[in-house]
Amino acid sequence: MNIGIVGLGYVGLPLQVAFARAGADVVGLDLNESMLAALREGKSHIEDVADSELAEVAEKTSFTSDVADLAACDAILICVPTPLTENREPDLRALESAGRAIGTIIRPGQLVVLESTTYPGTTRERLVPLLEASGLKAGSDFAVAFSPERVDPGRTDFTLRTTPKVVGGLTEACADRAIEVYGAVCDHIVKVSSPEAAEMTKLLENIFRSVNIALMNELAMLADRMGIDIWEVVDAAATKPYGFMRFEPGPGMGGHCLPVDPFYLSWRARQFDLSTEFIELAGKVNQQMPYYCVDRIASSLNDGAIALRGAKVLLVGVSYKAGVGDIREAPSLKIAEQLLEAGADLSYHDPHVAELKDLQLTSVPLEEALESCDIAVIVTVHPSVDHQLVMSRAPRTLDLRGISRGSTDGAVIRL
Repeated sequence: MNIGIVGLGYVGLPLQVAFARAGADVVGLDLNESMLAALREGKSHIEDVADSELAEVAEKTSFTSDVADLAACDAILICVPTPLTENREPDLRALESAGRAIGTIIRPGQLVVLESTTYPGTTRERLVPLLEASGLKAGSDFAVAFSPERVDPGRTDFTLRTTPKVVGGLTEACADRAIEVYGAVCDHIVKVSSPEAAEMTKLLENIFRSVNIALMNELAMLADRMGIDIWEVVDAAATKPYGFMRFEPGPGMGGHCLPVDPFYLSWRARQFDLSTEFIELAGKVNQQMPYYCVDRIASSLNDGAIALRGAKVLLVGVSYKAGVGDIREAPSLKIAEQLLEAGADLSYHDPHVAELKDLQLTSVPLEEALESCDIAVIVTVHPSVDHQLVMSRAPRTLDLRGISRGSTDGAVIRL
């Protein structure tokens, strides 16, 4: 089996390694020439793919920027970015570019699968016409399906193989063909009736999380005003063995999915004359959390008679989740921007993020920074960081993740 992967980011590169391990010959396509050069040398840019893993499958993989190299592939999987525009509308330029390119080389019998998260209708209405510009007919001359990526960077308990794979084909035969291909790398495949059902499935997964996180964030702000420890409340509620699913408040949402995906469905819903107020309200609450956190930093300093302007603020952890260096949509970036605008003397420590180029900051040694800071703000809880050291050394600590719950130290404040 020959597989083509379009887009070699957090989704595409792990897929390439997985199919190569399963015995397929895999061609990875990307337009980033420096990335391709590194990959050809066996150097991975993805934390979840070690250089040793690339070396393991080197004989089964190749890398290119020329779509003609995918012409001989049995299946082509599209894993390109689908971000939002500044106006919070879908930006499908990368997807459309990939579709047009594949349309120039597609041949009878091939399978094309879109994995990029998008709104219901994208595969049928936007991708298929680009492929059919070849003169071939989708569903009869070649197969088309949508199968949403379910990558959770840094996670080891659920992998590509052990996470159920949702597949929706343009026809029954298309779905069966996609199931046959993914069966090489996934243990459990869930077949749905259409690409639209598969597209909606991915959005539901992330909207469910977004709405529940927003609820917890709103309750955290209310609990603060009422003098109640929200973390104590969450821990107590989570003891109920039915009817409750644990979610926790935090500084906001980050990553390539949660801050983006709900707005895809909101945009699509407007085309059906429906306003998804619940989804949009959740997005609004979560987007405001970094600003609320900055207010908490300022008030914590004020309690010690220290003005935010000129205060030495140390952010502990800046990636969007624990254990990885991914800073896409990380709430720490908005917190940092607001602190710098307010005149704070800002520094950060993150063992996974060496620098924040746009902010002209580099990670500083933790113990050294703790000696001189006015406040330490725990934004991301990396397992390799000694947070007890942070709380014991910093003159005051603002814990945005609840790692200090149970502590009675008056110098430690929780969200």
